[in-house]
Amino acid sequence: MTAHFGWNYIRYDPDEAPSDLNRELLGRVWRYGRVYRRQLVGVIFTVVATSIISVLPPVLSRRLIDEALPQRDLGLLTILGLGMVLLPVVSSAIGILQRWWSARAGEGIIFDLRRQLYEHLQRMSLRFFTSTRTGELISRLNTDVVGAQQAITGTFITVFSNLVSVVVILVVMLQAEWRLTLLALIALPLFTLPARRVARILRRYTDEQMQRNAEMSVILQETFNISGALLVKLFGRERAESDRYATQAEQARDLGVKQAMVGRWFFATLGLVAAVGTAVVFWVGGWMVMRGELTIGTVVMFSALIGQLYGPLSSLTTSRVELATSLVSFERVFEVLDMKPDLSEGTEDPGKMMGNIEFDHVSFRYQSAELVGLEAVKRRGHRANLDQGLVPQQVSTRRWAIEDADFNIKAGQLVALVGPSGAGKTTVSYLIPRLYDVTEGAIRIDGIDVRALTFDALARGIGVVTQETYLFHDTIAANLRYARSDASDDELWAAADAANIAEFIASLPEKLQTVVGERGYRLSGGERQRLAIARVILKDPAVLILDEATSSLDSRSEALIQEALERLMQNRTSVVIAHRLSTILAADQILVLDQGLLVERGSHEVLLSQGGLYRELFETQFRAVTVSPASEANFPPPGSTV
Repeated sequence: MTAHFGWNYIRYDPDEAPSDLNRELLGRVWRYGRVYRRQLVGVIFTVVATSIISVLPPVLSRRLIDEALPQRDLGLLTILGLGMVLLPVVSSAIGILQRWWSARAGEGIIFDLRRQLYEHLQRMSLRFFTSTRTGELISRLNTDVVGAQQAITGTFITVFSNLVSVVVILVVMLQAEWRLTLLALIALPLFTLPARRVARILRRYTDEQMQRNAEMSVILQETFNISGALLVKLFGRERAESDRYATQAEQARDLGVKQAMVGRWFFATLGLVAAVGTAVVFWVGGWMVMRGELTIGTVVMFSALIGQLYGPLSSLTTSRVELATSLVSFERVFEVLDMKPDLSEGTEDPGKMMGNIEFDHVSFRYQSAELVGLEAVKRRGHRANLDQGLVPQQVSTRRWAIEDADFNIKAGQLVALVGPSGAGKTTVSYLIPRLYDVTEGAIRIDGIDVRALTFDALARGIGVVTQETYLFHDTIAANLRYARSDASDDELWAAADAANIAEFIASLPEKLQTVVGERGYRLSGGERQRLAIARVILKDPAVLILDEATSSLDSRSEALIQEALERLMQNRTSVVIAHRLSTILAADQILVLDQGLLVERGSHEVLLSQGGLYRELFETQFRAVTVSPASEANFPPPGSTV
């Protein structure tokens, strides 16, 4: 075990990863397949039928040589000829049916896995998403899920098909000449010896290649979104980002070449063994014909069947390779599904909230005792290591983000959070809607611990307007209806009017059907914020949490937003990260935070008279903020002790 930058890691060597097929893993895989057992049974039926049909042409050839030609039987010759035509037609028809059932099952499994993965990830806390790169999640939902589906509808079906083919061919061969059949099987041990080593190598290469693909997805996600693309261009980092992507692509390429060459050498060796086995059977069969112990038709049939035998036989001996490799995708999917959400949903839903909020000696730190996100599973290796609890441990040294915060907010009150950068204001705004769970203490809304409330109750009763507004690449109407999907157009216009954005929307050619662009970048910052306010107005929550920062906006946008916020805060419990003096003056209670501690509380006048941190902030920050004339009328002169 080695320590590195505050983290302790369990050393993991992928060469030591077990290549044996885990019965528990196979059983879990089958649980996804059995939902489509009718389709899979249909596939199995078609596989058996196709395998039987595949051995009939050599049998017909035997009868042609041994019976129809020597006996000059034109009728039999005609029947055999028609059989040669009909067999491919029937085989093709069965193949189409097999493909239909296989596609139904395969695409169904992809759908089930993607839906389950997405729903599972949606239950994760904000901590998970701040610790996980989006590109990796996309890779797990796309590439890994498709690979997992291929394990069932591709690899498993192929293995079964080969098994049936071998059994059918051996039955026909044994019935015709048991001695030649046994001679053909002498080479079997030579097929199996290298399989285990190749399975381990290919498994490792496949896992590493998937990791490289995930890294490429991360780079694409980071540099192709609007913010990332803008940053790259502003700093002139196009070449550096191209090189970073090329490095991962190069590693994926090299792994693909290695994977291909290992497989090529392996199958070349098997091909040589098959060629030697075929030659031996030919020689012995010819010798038996010369001795009168075998017919020419039987040797011709054997020559065709032995070619069909060694192909499936080679695949069967490498089935461990194929299964172990294909199951890597399932393991990566299960790694995510096995991650337990660190927030367990409560069971209480009291209906409409009143808005009373209580912080009962709350302490919180962002770092936990263990890694979170995909980092928690990436270094664990395979399932065997998971069972042994080989988890990288984090050395937690960071101070409390909030420490022993104890205060009450009555329903309908406006509370302003003030403090220097890093004081814990945003953390308080995250803890109320339970984006994170408190480390110590409790937060109660209307007397109920937020951990006991359902997520729906919290989402329905609490509205949040963040400083960085997020809009989907969709229409204005769709973004507003994200708060209430059943809202009518009239309700959308009413919310927009209350947020001072209705006039702007009406001026657009498409009005509510205007597409706002990626993250709303077709709109100005003030327009995005007013749309966010309209969205929360439409939601009509009992508790409002907002960051009212408008420092980057022009004075007109700032005035429109401030007026909209004042309407929004009416008759609600409002917790505001305050940047404006007018909000602070209107607050029923001001909470002053410093380095995670609640150091002062009270009204503006009381806090100003105490001469503490609030007065210092007032002198250095809030006096410099542009306020309305009405606010300036209440602005105490410097040095006054109200």
